Amino acid sequence: MQIHLDAEKCQGHNRCYALAPELFDVDDFGQAVLLEEGDVPADLQEKARLAAANCPEYAITLTD
Repeated sequence: MQIHLDAEKCQGHNRCYALAPELFDVDDFGQAVLLEEGDVPADLQEKARLAAANCPEYAITLTD
């Protein structure tokens, strides 16, 4: 599974960080930052799905 964060769509709700801090962080401006570019480790794939499903701006996309 691949993960991508569209920083232009991010509005700083930080639900992704709250749900998957292993995959996301927050920058000094309150915007999400992806910690793991590309392949999501198998043990974090469910958290990646949860973060993507809870992003109100649809800024997180997952591909298989």
